[in-house]
Amino acid sequence: MKQNMFCFQCEQTAGCTGCTGSAGVCGKRADTAELQDRLTGKLIGLARASFGNEDILPEAAGQIVREGLFAGVTNVNFDNASLTALLHRAEEVKRQLVPLCYDCSSACGKNDDYDMKRLWSAGEDVRSLKSLILFGIRGMAAYAYHAAVLGYTDPEVDRFFYKALFAGGMEDWGMEELLPIVLETGAVNLKCMALLDKANTETYGDPVPTEVSLCVDVSANDKMKENAEEKM
Repeated sequence: MKQNMFCFQCEQTAGCTGCTGSAGVCGKRADTAELQDRLTGKLIGLARASFGNEDILPEAAGQIVREGLFAGVTNVNFDNASLTALLHRAEEVKRQLVPLCYDCSSACGKNDDYDMKRLWSAGEDVRSLKSLILFGIRGMAAYAYHAAVLGYTDPEVDRFFYKALFAGGMEDWGMEELLPIVLETGAVNLKCMALLDKANTETYGDPVPTEVSLCVDVSANDKMKENAEEKM
């Protein structure tokens, strides 16, 4: 049976197995799911192109990895135009990293993207471990993205994004290679959460308990009603 899409990232997923129709339970369309898969595959391609050069990558690479992974989180970005723009940005960053590879017609991992259908159709053990890594770094990217907006980044967190993406594209890796990265995902995620906490507290201050009135301001409601009636 032909599948229009495959997505099993959230707890809403159809039949507890995956949304495969023209739209997901959440309302995400198949064409949007395809763009998200293409974007993830392109980020894996970017990680391959950056292999061995993680310490000298431009900030633009870190930005597109954080934004691209964050865009794949459930219900975050269903805007096809925005996803297409992210695809173009990721491609441009990769082209800058390995310009000579684009003159080569032989796909080697440096100039091509990863086909996410390989991941979704892999054996259940490999698929499960790679999915744990992928969904984990997508959630982590949400923290990293918001911290970066406030001017806070962590080279260790950014390097791990590349490492985890690279692992997702390794076809010959099994449980022995993938399980340690699953565990490392959890450890780095805690570091990323601490980064966001630092960004928030140093920017906005420590949160403190504050009394909030639970009374209904009748006069304010009456005023809103009067304004609404005046506009009719």
